[in-house]
Amino acid sequence: MLIRIVRMTFQEEKVAAFLENFESNKKKIRSFPGCRHLELWQDENQKNIFMTYSHWDSEKSLNEYRDSELFKSVWSYTKTLFSDRPQAFSTKKLDEVEI
Repeated sequence: MLIRIVRMTFQEEKVAAFLENFESNKKKIRSFPGCRHLELWQDENQKNIFMTYSHWDSEKSLNEYRDSELFKSVWSYTKTLFSDRPQAFSTKKLDEVEI
């Protein structure tokens, strides 16, 4: 499993537009083949910074999504709202500590 985190900083006046677009597309993204989990996070102190946290079957699954028309349409709109370059991280879980 691949875990993908994308950190995005938006123009403050564009946050509502981002949230509306995410709301319109989140179920399509989550239903994309290979996507097993999707969350949207917001920075506690900087309200114009958001992160998507998603689980993918593999890097191949993520790349198939990134090559899709869905991604192209969502991302082409989303990137017009940024105030800074996004940062993306592909990771894997090594350990989970439970008490």
